[in-house]
Formats: sequence, structure tokens, C-alpha cells
Amino acid sequence: MDVTVVWAAIIALGLLIYVVLDGFDLGIGIVFPLFPDERERDLMMNTVAPVWDGNETWLVLGGAALFGAFPIVYATVLSALYLPLVAMLVCLILRGVSFEIRAKATRTKHLWDLAFIGGSTGAAFFQGISLGAFIQGIPLANGEFSGEAFGWLTPFTLLTGLGLVATYALLGCCWLVAKTEGDLQRRLHRLVWPITVVLIAFIAAVSIWTPLQEPGVAARWFSAQWFHRMLPAPFLVAACAYMMRRAARDRHHTRPFVLAMAFVVLGYAGLLATLWPYAIPSSVTLWQAAAPERSLTFTLTGAVVILPIILAYTMLGYWVFRGKVRHGEHRYH
Repeated sequence: MDVTVVWAAIIALGLLIYVVLDGFDLGIGIVFPLFPDERERDLMMNTVAPVWDGNETWLVLGGAALFGAFPIVYATVLSALYLPLVAMLVCLILRGVSFEIRAKATRTKHLWDLAFIGGSTGAAFFQGISLGAFIQGIPLANGEFSGEAFGWLTPFTLLTGLGLVATYALLGCCWLVAKTEGDLQRRLHRLVWPITVVLIAFIAAVSIWTPLQEPGVAARWFSAQWFHRMLPAPFLVAACAYMMRRAARDRHHTRPFVLAMAFVVLGYAGLLATLWPYAIPSSVTLWQAAAPERSLTFTLTGAVVILPIILAYTMLGYWVFRGKVRHGEHRYH
């Protein structure tokens, strides 16, 4: 067993779970402006009130695991992406504070609505920017970050930032479809397909732009070894889009959220296939970035214990608060 690959898989899985779970509650904030009615907004926030803070556990886990297993990547990425990551954390704090205070506010409730919208959208946007900057590469010299403070700010990273906003918006919209009913659910159903079309446009744009700006990615994608493996991806995306269109038209309750997660998994799988076997694209492999094997083995022992516990209480939380949310139920405090 290659413990380095095991740790890479744990971190990759943790980030995927974070994107799905925190993605849909950030997505609720992104679609918030489209629903100005105060009672509907209360209901929308109540759908994630019991679980939203637990969703961020996976972000903390990913950061801690990266620090322990791949310290070179942690130090380099933090140095290169310090500004967008700090902006993301500020937005997450703003989102969390607005979530708690909005429930008790009266005269200033509309201001906390704006804070919730801005914090959710900003967090998604800066996460997407950080992802785009990581994909386009981090300049290194003697194993240290050698780029500029604003090197992360490029047209490509702005595209990936907006693309992740669209992704989270779709997740949030589909989550609300599964948790609401009546007129609110009908209007959410009407939003699902337009947001899906926007997301597909971003997927296509990023998929075309990435190999054009990174010759190494183009060589990998179109090599004889990888081309036939990557070829099913656009057809799978098209199949998900077709099923999403039908699910929205037929007003299905849970299928849109499952298909939204499928879009995320497909995009994430493509990202991992593009990056493999690099921990820092085109410069540092997983094995070069990994901590000593004894450290990896020791920390893996702890991960084997803690991961099932996190998974168990996460699933328990969603099981306890399963089903539709109605006005007056699951009040948040």
C-alpha cells in the first residue's frame, strides 16, 4: 500500500464532500436575491440550519490533512493564494455571523440578508479563483513560491470563480427543491434548468481554455493513453443535462439534487485526472511533496479513527433532519 496515495485520496475525498455539502448551503445564499419574501427566506435558511456549520468540518479536515501529509503544498499554496484564501475566510465568517444574527434581528434583518448573500457568493467566488490559480500553476524557485502577490488574478481564474458560483447556485437550488414544497418549490423548479445551462457553458469554457493555456495538460489529454479515458466525459455531462431537463420538467423532488452532485463529481474527476500525479501542477509530484513515510503512517492511524466518526455524525445529522421543511419548523437560533 502506498501511504502517499492513500493520503492524497483522503484529502481529495474530503474536499469533494466539502464542495457538495457546503456548496449547497452557499448556493442558497447565491439564489437568495431571487426570493425577496421574508417568510420564504426564513424557510430557505431553515433547510440548512441544523447542518450548515457541520458541513465546514470537511474544509478544516482538508486543510489539516494537507498540512500533515503534504507540508510543501500547504506552505506553497498558502503563500501563493494568501489573498484569495483570506478573502474566502472573511466571507465564510460573514456568512456564519449573518446566519446567526439574522434570526434575532428585526430592523436590521435586510442588512443581514445582504451579508448572507455577499458572504455566500464571495466565498464561492474566491474558492473558484483559488482553484483556477492552482490549475494554471504556481511558480516555484528552490522549492518556494516565486510569483507575484496578485499572480492569481487572471481572466482564467475569474472564469473558474464564476463557474464555481454557478455550480453552488445549482446545488443550492436543487437542495431547496428537495426540501420545500408548494409555490416556492415550483419557482425553484423553473430555475433549475437555466442555472444548469449556465453551468454547462462554464464547464465547456474551462475545458477548452485549460489545455489551450497549459501545453502539458493538452499533451496529457490528447495522448493515446488518456484520450480514450477522457472521451466519455462530455457524453456523461450531456446525459446529466438531459436528465436534469426532464427532472425539472417533471418536477421531481430529489432527482435534480442527485444530478447536480453528478455534475460536481464529473468535474472533480476530470480535475483529478488532469492533475495526476502532481501535487503542484507540472512541478512537484505527490511523492516529492509528501511528508516522511513514518509521519504519514502515524497520522493515518488517527485518520482511520476520526474519519468514520465524522462520517457517522454527518450522516446522522442529515438522517435526523430529513424530509420537507415547512414554515415554523426547525427554527434556527
